[in-house]
Amino acid sequence: MRQEDTFDAGCSAAAVVADALAVFAGFWLAVWLRFDTGWIPMLHEAPLSRNLYLYGAGVGTILFLFIFRSLGLYVRPQTGSFSDKIPRLTRTVGWGILLATALAFAIRTEPPFSRVVTGLSFFTILLLVVLERWLLFRVEWNLARHKAESKRVVVIGANPLAVHIRDALKRTPTLRSHITAFLRTNDQPPDPALPPELTRGTLADLASLIERGEVDQVICADFSLSNDRLSELLLLSERNLVSFHTVPDMFGMLTQKVHIEMLGDIPLLGIDKWPLDYVINRLLKRIEDMVGGALGVLLSAPVIAVAAVLIRRESPGPIFYRQERCGEGGKTFHIVKLRTMRADAEQATGPVWAQPDDPRRTQIGAWLRAHNLDELPQFWNVLKGEMSLVGPRPERPHFVEQFKDDISRYMWRHASKPGITGWAQVNGLRGNTSIRDRIQYDLYYLENWSLALDFKIIVKTFFARQNAY
Repeated sequence: MRQEDTFDAGCSAAAVVADALAVFAGFWLAVWLRFDTGWIPMLHEAPLSRNLYLYGAGVGTILFLFIFRSLGLYVRPQTGSFSDKIPRLTRTVGWGILLATALAFAIRTEPPFSRVVTGLSFFTILLLVVLERWLLFRVEWNLARHKAESKRVVVIGANPLAVHIRDALKRTPTLRSHITAFLRTNDQPPDPALPPELTRGTLADLASLIERGEVDQVICADFSLSNDRLSELLLLSERNLVSFHTVPDMFGMLTQKVHIEMLGDIPLLGIDKWPLDYVINRLLKRIEDMVGGALGVLLSAPVIAVAAVLIRRESPGPIFYRQERCGEGGKTFHIVKLRTMRADAEQATGPVWAQPDDPRRTQIGAWLRAHNLDELPQFWNVLKGEMSLVGPRPERPHFVEQFKDDISRYMWRHASKPGITGWAQVNGLRGNTSIRDRIQYDLYYLENWSLALDFKIIVKTFFARQNAY
C-alpha cells in the first residue's frame, strides 16, 4: 500500500471512531437534557429505564455509521472548505434520525422512547458531529501539509485557468499533489503568472513525459480542444495507468439539463425546468426568507442603530441609501443600504462601479463594506418580497441595459428574486469583477438550487471578504 493510501485509510478509520463517539454522546446528551436537567416538564411521560436508552444509543450509533458510509463521508482525501461540508452533514444526521425513529417505532417498547429525546437528538448529534468533524478536518489538513507532495500533475493549458488550478492545488494539501509541467496547446504565450521552468513544451510532449514516468495525473484546462483530441488524451492516459481529468466548460454544463416532450409523434428537446420553477420549492424558499428576514431585522437593529450614529457623525446626508435595482422578471425596485459614500458620490459621474480604495467612500463606509454590514437593511426588502436571502445580486438598470445584449444568457439571472448574498459573491465575484464569470456562478446556483445550498452560501457569507469594496 502506498504511503498516501495508508494515510488516507488512517484518516478514514479515525473518522469512524470519532463519529461513533460523537453520535453516541449526542444521543446520551439528549437523554440527559430531557430527564436530568429539569428544563423540560415531564407532564405525563413515563421514562424508560436508562439501560434501554443505552442500548438504543448503541444501536442508533451503528445505524448512523452505516448511513455515513453509504453517503461517502469516509472517502479520503478531503477537499474543499469545511463550510462546504456542513449542509451534507446536516442532511446525513437528518436521515439518521428519521431511520432511527422508524426503527424505534418498529420495536414498540412499552412505554415508548421519548419523542422529545428524538427531537433533541437531531440537534445534539449534529452539534457534536460538526465539532468533531471540524477538529478532524483541521488535524488532517495540518498533517497533510507536512507530508511530501507525492502525486505529480501535468496541466494541459498555460492559461489563466491553469493558474487557478495551480492555486487550488496549493490550497488543498490533503491531495498531496504538485504540478510538474504546464503544456501549451496553441501559439499564445503562457500566462505570465506561471513559472517559466514549469512551462515544459506543448501538448505533443505529453506522451514522452508519461513514458518517462513523470506523470500521475493529467488535468485538461483548455476548453478549445476537440472531443476527438480529448478522447485521444484519455486513451493515452488510461494505457499508462495515469488518471485523466478535465475542467468542464461551465456554459456547456448549464445546458445539459434537458427534457423531451412529445408533440404527437414528434419529440421536442428543450431545457429542463429549474428547481425554483416548482411551486413547492418556491414556497420553501419563501418560508426560508420570511423566517430569515424576520430574524435578520431583529438581530441587525442594534448594529444599524450604532452604524447610523457613526455615519451621521462622519458625513452629512441621509443614513440610508436607496437605489433602483432590477429584480425578478426584470421589474425594478428600490434596494435599501446603509450609506457608505459621500452623498454626492455620483453627482458628476453618473452610475459607475465601486473601485478598490474608492475615494468616494467614508471611513465608516469602507469598514461597513469590508464586513458586508452595509447590506443589513436589505432584510426589509426580503420581508417585503422584493428580495431573497440568497440569489443573484440585483443590478442597476443602467448596467442591465449594457449587459443584456452583449453577454449570453445574462437576463436568465432575473428568473428568480435577487439575494442579499449569492454564490458569485461568496466566491469573490463582486464589485468591478468579470460579469461573464458572475453569470456562470449565478446560473449554476439557479440550476442547482436547494435549501442546503442556500444554507452553505449563508455560512460562507460570514467569511467572504474578497473584493468587498
